[in-house]
Amino acid sequence: MDFRRGTIFLYRQLQQRQTKGDFGYYLTSLKNGKSRTITPSSTVMRVLQAQRKAQNDMRLRAGAAWHNDEELVFTDELGRPLSRRTVYKNFKQIANQLDLPNLRFHDLRHTFATISFQSGDDPKTVQENLGHHSAAFTLNVYGHVTDRMKRESAERMERFIHSTIAR
Repeated sequence: MDFRRGTIFLYRQLQQRQTKGDFGYYLTSLKNGKSRTITPSSTVMRVLQAQRKAQNDMRLRAGAAWHNDEELVFTDELGRPLSRRTVYKNFKQIANQLDLPNLRFHDLRHTFATISFQSGDDPKTVQENLGHHSAAFTLNVYGHVTDRMKRESAERMERFIHSTIAR
């Protein structure tokens, strides 16, 4: 993370070993093998900066017991990767507190893409943020046209028509 520039460079992902009896974690290349730099909102960067500070406090308390050689952003109090179960349990708890429907963690990705499109992001930007190989793929998977987007499109066309007639 580059807090000065407000960017995050993604080049690897954390995976859980699937070997029987070995439930450890390891870092591997991204699914499509393509690294990317994303520019999250200022609010997201502030949250990440607060997480960095909290993690530094945990590091000081843990002393020699701290183990985060890979510089993971989210860890337990000893610098180890958070377990999938812990992340899932906390996600479900937060979703319940917000009265959200029964969501899967991966649904956050779908929500991000849909909101990005609704907010006016172009397909290429959404594609880059999600790390897809093409904007066409992104549109096929996430380009749900909502009623709101249809109304906004009609309103833009209406403004265009009136601006043309007014000339």
